Amino acid sequence: MLREQVQAIRQFNRFYTQKIGVLGERLLESGYSLTEARVLYELAHRQATKASELGGELAIDAGYLSRILKRFEGARLISRTRSDADARQSLIELTPKGRKVFAGLDTASNEQVAQMLEPLDQAHREKLRVTLANLGRLLQPVESGEAGVVLRPHRAGDMGFIAHRQAILYTEEYGWNGEYEALVCEITAKFLRHFKPGRERCWIAERDGETIGSVFAVEDSKTVARLRLLYVDPSARGLGLGAKLVQECIHFAREAGYRKLTLWTNSVLKDARHIYERAGFVKTHEEPNHAFGRDLISQTWDLPLR
Repeated sequence: MLREQVQAIRQFNRFYTQKIGVLGERLLESGYSLTEARVLYELAHRQATKASELGGELAIDAGYLSRILKRFEGARLISRTRSDADARQSLIELTPKGRKVFAGLDTASNEQVAQMLEPLDQAHREKLRVTLANLGRLLQPVESGEAGVVLRPHRAGDMGFIAHRQAILYTEEYGWNGEYEALVCEITAKFLRHFKPGRERCWIAERDGETIGSVFAVEDSKTVARLRLLYVDPSARGLGLGAKLVQECIHFAREAGYRKLTLWTNSVLKDARHIYERAGFVKTHEEPNHAFGRDLISQTWDLPLR
């Protein structure tokens, strides 16, 4: 599996580097290599900086970077000033000529990408933008918690997507069969057919337009609400999203006047159980259960709201 994944990424790299023309000796017929253009970009988007800091951030060999900067200095694209903090160090910044050269490169790059996007309709452009954002996040995960995550109410198409994603997730991670997908379809269909505004709610978690989580609060009785189908996409785990979705359910159930929030789960779903425990739920019932093609231990967890 890893070999196929490696080959797929390398194939994309070959395609994209050819597509944007970086295989040539000079980028966009500018007279500058891709690395030189990137150095110009970094200098244009920061204050005067040390060569060592620039090389460290870009992971460029010090000798190679020194030759690039020497060429830039000879062409009067950069200037050097002595650092006040360390007289042995000099600070580098673009000259007005250097900024003009960068502006030309930047405009040419924008035009090149615009030409690539022009044949696509708006929906495909947006899909490409979201896909690239996801690619960047997967290769360099964000460490700032729930950055960019928004919660919204359900809308057309969400129920089908939830059934689709959860069926795949639980099949891949736990080996559950089609019974689980059927259960999710039944729950979501009932939610849509008998939806009670003010008494029930679905939260959809999105990041950059992509659905990464969901949860439901539905009416079990006049005094009891039920938390259902808590889901967090593997790409969003570790952000605290599951806990946030559960807290939304608790707050809603309390505001709606319910006296208790209950849920049904299985012991194998350890991460979910830990979220429920931390939120104050208490396990009130447990029994062996054969479901979804597996021998499981089903559990009921309750949270008094008053």
